[in-house]
Amino acid sequence: MHRSSVLREVKENQDNDGVYRGGSAHIRAMARRKVAKSSALKIENNQMLRRHIARKLKLLWSPEQIAGRLRRVTERTIICHETIYTFVYEKRPDLIKYLRRQKNKYRKKRGTKARMYQAKALQIRRIEERPPVVETRTRVGDWEGDTVVGKEKTQRILTYVERKSGMAIAEKLSVVSAEIVEKRSEVLFQSVPSSVRLTLTRDNGTEFGDYDKMLERQTGMSVYRANPYHSWERGTNENWNGLIRQFFPKGTFFATITNDQVQQAVRMLNNRPRKRLGYCTPREVFRECCNSN
Repeated sequence: MHRSSVLREVKENQDNDGVYRGGSAHIRAMARRKVAKSSALKIENNQMLRRHIARKLKLLWSPEQIAGRLRRVTERTIICHETIYTFVYEKRPDLIKYLRRQKNKYRKKRGTKARMYQAKALQIRRIEERPPVVETRTRVGDWEGDTVVGKEKTQRILTYVERKSGMAIAEKLSVVSAEIVEKRSEVLFQSVPSSVRLTLTRDNGTEFGDYDKMLERQTGMSVYRANPYHSWERGTNENWNGLIRQFFPKGTFFATITNDQVQQAVRMLNNRPRKRLGYCTPREVFRECCNSN
């Protein structure tokens, strides 16, 4: 990327205090994109078309019939039926009652919601399938993962904690998506020796998406999911996330913190003695086990 592009991005998206923050910049970019798209909205920008669609819907025409008839009369495509559905559900919910199917906009080609959930369930392993040895905490290499959410909800800290030692790795995410979380998870576990990458138990949040199999291929770990609303099944990680709140209390805007600050907190926690470890530190226990493997 050319330096002028970087300078332009910083100038356009820096905060009022003159500091450029990725999360805030992303929100501004999305807002500008929404405004830019508004000029291209066919129905919203055409009063005659809006009236025509509303009139035909009240005559119980389907969106597909409206779009098809317009195409036949004008001999060109004026609007597609998916656009009409989107307009009705987002801008004119008062017209929903005239649709034949009022529960969903339309059924996706790949099947019903029930089938979609069933297919998704087949792609993940539940905690019940996890080897019993994980519960005993007799080995190093079994990890738990989740995210800590900032007050703005859009920025988080991705955290992974080893069950026996309490050793943690973490990273601040200015933008959160399933793809970003998967990529950053791969990078985090690259710093962990392969001999102590055995299992990973994660939360069911949407930020983890459907990338379990991909993460397994990249890290060599077996990935499992805790049951919904069973946070105690990841008790080690939940406890550690509580500890990091000492540094970043609830109500903190994560846009105001940096990844360097997160790494400093992680180092302090990894070097803090734990009673359950006989007052050894997580780093000491982790390194001892790594050296013995």
